[in-house]
Amino acid sequence: QVQLVESGGGLVQAGGSLTLSCVAVGRSASDYAWGWFRQAPGKEREFLGGQTYRGSSYAADSVKGRFTISRSAARNTVYLQMNSLKPEDTGVYYCAARFRRDSGDYELWGQGTQVTVSE
Repeated sequence: QVQLVESGGGLVQAGGSLTLSCVAVGRSASDYAWGWFRQAPGKEREFLGGQTYRGSSYAADSVKGRFTISRSAARNTVYLQMNSLKPEDTGVYYCAARFRRDSGDYELWGQGTQVTVSE
């Protein structure tokens, strides 16, 4: 059974940086298209960006220029690099994957990792 295991969340000051990791356990990360989401308290889940099955990364307009998605085949890991963090970036961050397709529902989800950005 394939699992996604996230790490890297924590507390950071505004203006700081943080990198989240999502390891695919049980299958190659290269077999999936990826997405990163976050859910802030009292708000709906928000799409932040993703990486296509072929490896092209893209970010949502709301975080473009600050957040970058990448993948390491050697580490079987997908990353969300977050720079210039703001207090409104606070929330639970999730990685998600769908097998060899760039559209449709994500069938795998990480457990979530908390990111808190202080003033």
